[in-house]
Amino acid sequence: MIRVVVVDDQELMRAGFRMVLGAQEGIELVGEAGDGAEAVRLAEELRPDVVLMDVRMPVLDGVEATKRIVAAGTARVLVMTTFDLDEYVYAALQGGASGFLLKDTPPAHLVSALHAVASGDAVVSPSVTRRLLDRFVSAGAPRDESVLDVLTDREREVLVLIGKGLSNVEIAEKLFLSEATVKTHVGRILAKLGLRDRVQAVVLTYETGLIRPGQG
Repeated sequence: MIRVVVVDDQELMRAGFRMVLGAQEGIELVGEAGDGAEAVRLAEELRPDVVLMDVRMPVLDGVEATKRIVAAGTARVLVMTTFDLDEYVYAALQGGASGFLLKDTPPAHLVSALHAVASGDAVVSPSVTRRLLDRFVSAGAPRDESVLDVLTDREREVLVLIGKGLSNVEIAEKLFLSEATVKTHVGRILAKLGLRDRVQAVVLTYETGLIRPGQG
């Protein structure tokens, strides 16, 4: 059973999520919050598997709430947004969110995303994530590409493909490797670079210039 807390300052939006999630087997809505501060408190109290987090909220926004929840290790965070090109979402990804979805995402996609995040994976929509990073990565201070020197040539090759949004299966096909080998490479890349998940790996490929804005 995946335990979920929904955070949104609009009651109508929370009611919609309540209806969708309540109809799903294997998912339990254990709490709701109307602002980020309440979200942090509920995450600490309830220890859910996933917090479904709005980013634009009063009292404490979803970015800061995400950072606090991830830092405390109380739950994984899946960000929900109305706008696909949102600087708040970019900041939340940098802060440790395990991905993001648009609020009008079909219920089936939402459920599969919750399962993915709860199992320790990340939700990376290649086209939307790339557009988001293209737009906002140049606004921040670039990372020195030398941080990637700890990687082998093969790991660097895999990291580029992660940055382009490819799944393990797709990477395996492209590099003529087994999926198990790709998983091993991904695990080593995350460990060597001190990254939490694929989302942070994607962000890093842009911040270091390994993938340039506009590069597909």
